[in-house]
Amino acid sequence: MQIEAFIIHLARATQRRTQVERLRESLPMPSHVVDAVDGQTLGDDEIAAVYRRHLHRPRYPFELRTGEIGCFLSHRKAWREIVERGLDAGLIIEDDVEVDIATVRRLIDAASGRFHAGDYIRFPQKLNETGRVVASGDGVSIIEPKQVGLGMVMQLVGRDAAAMLLEITERFDRPVDTTIQLRPSPRMRILSSTPVCVREISAAMGGSTIQKKAKPLTEIVSREVKRACYRLKLKARSQASGL
Repeated sequence: MQIEAFIIHLARATQRRTQVERLRESLPMPSHVVDAVDGQTLGDDEIAAVYRRHLHRPRYPFELRTGEIGCFLSHRKAWREIVERGLDAGLIIEDDVEVDIATVRRLIDAASGRFHAGDYIRFPQKLNETGRVVASGDGVSIIEPKQVGLGMVMQLVGRDAAAMLLEITERFDRPVDTTIQLRPSPRMRILSSTPVCVREISAAMGGSTIQKKAKPLTEIVSREVKRACYRLKLKARSQASGL
């Protein structure tokens, strides 16, 4: 497969530049830096052009922060790179992670014989997904999870999957990882890898670039209740679809 890597990096996150270069030097394929969209600089018209609440069911209960909108637009830039370069797939990586390169190599090797252009493989940070094994070998596995987990630290995205995501997400109503959880197209296969081969290290590099303000206790409790209700609706949706 013709694979290239795309490292999403926010220019003002200068403390992460060293890690970006470490990733570029260690990855086993050509790599590029994707200039992340800075949500703090987006105007109201720019946000309105891409973000609208309650587009899909189950309804997402929270309004997106500007950082989450910027993150989504950054991943869209990476998907567009995969399509425009005519790659078989792109390995998309956020700039605040450490990667076990040897395990990634084994996972890509295991997937290569079964990988289709419409596939999207997540590399999760926790082993909390179960499902049918679609490829395995040398101590690694690719599964089709019953319920897709959260997180966008690293993914292998096929060319057709990238094209479908670009079409589907011209407007969006929830964070990018939560959108992937919805399995947004029946033509796109969402897969997951095991064992864990990537971990987030943002705390060691100045923390998250998606700004979070301190919230009062009442709001924290309210959000947790809404989040729990949303997860129940998402689980019911997955069960209704037979996954």
